[in-house]
Amino acid sequence: MLHPLTPVLDVALGNQFGIPALNGNNLEQVTAIMEAARKTDSPAIIQLSRGARKYAGDWALRALMFAAADQYPEVPLVVHLDHGNEPEVCRSAVANGFTSVMMDGSLLPDGKTPSDFWYNVAVTRHVVEIAHAKGVSVEGEIGCLGHLITGTGEKEEEQGAEGKLTRRQLLTDPDEAAEFVKLTGVDALAVAIGTSHGAYKFTEPPDADVLAIEHLAKIRAKVPPTMHLVMHGSSSLPQELRDVINQFGGKLKPAWGVPLEAIQRAIRIGGVTKINVDTDNRLAITAAIRRFLVEQPDKFDLRDYWRPARAAMQEVCEKRMVAFGSAGQGPKVREKLGGYGQKS
Repeated sequence: MLHPLTPVLDVALGNQFGIPALNGNNLEQVTAIMEAARKTDSPAIIQLSRGARKYAGDWALRALMFAAADQYPEVPLVVHLDHGNEPEVCRSAVANGFTSVMMDGSLLPDGKTPSDFWYNVAVTRHVVEIAHAKGVSVEGEIGCLGHLITGTGEKEEEQGAEGKLTRRQLLTDPDEAAEFVKLTGVDALAVAIGTSHGAYKFTEPPDADVLAIEHLAKIRAKVPPTMHLVMHGSSSLPQELRDVINQFGGKLKPAWGVPLEAIQRAIRIGGVTKINVDTDNRLAITAAIRRFLVEQPDKFDLRDYWRPARAAMQEVCEKRMVAFGSAGQGPKVREKLGGYGQKS
């Protein structure tokens, strides 16, 4: 059964743990996430971006999501639209059975131009009205993802601020966050604290100047106590995976991600309940496939290399579920859900 985001995150907030929100594009990724959730007895949040919908098609993703819910009935499953860039994208996701949508009004529909506060409020509130009428949760965003030192955004999948950004744009203002929540009625709020998408987040191990984890406590103090805070761009970029990719023909440049310890602190002091992780899984898959094809050059059956790739991604998912505290929380979430959910 599929469930809205809000009651699942309510359990996380009440029990001080976070849930990794993991992106899927195909059968192998969805299976890796669901197997990890089953093994760790964790709820699962599968995110589908506009890029995923374009790549696989809504018809295939819809069937895949409901099949996952049927095959793993014990796993509380949320299907979430990641970075909807305009209300129509969110409306179509609701129509296709998504149980949660994100309206990213921090940028204009082109996905690259920073918007203003009142535009963000208007489009997000409109999506809340559409989604809540169908029992679907809504995540909004206040502030732009990007680098606090360089003042630049990070673009991925046609989404990301371009040009020079101010520190006010890159670091969510607590008072503005509280006003945004009040005016829109969102269920979850993505905030900007120096994280960014992709495989090149930081050029050296991040400190407080580039990753403002402590700022989350200020935001938490201003928003309602039941509001769910979200961290985007929270992959840790494991060096061992980057090394394997480069060992077997890749050319990834040096980079650092968001340390797991920093995310754990964000959960403790900021009450962050949803943590978006995608690049780590991409690295795991790419490393496994590169290794396999070099070590077994006579192989050509895609099933042969997708098996270790899927296992590698599952391992990363399990580690994040354990690190963020959602492992073993399945019973509490299932008890909370009760009458929530939808069937195919």
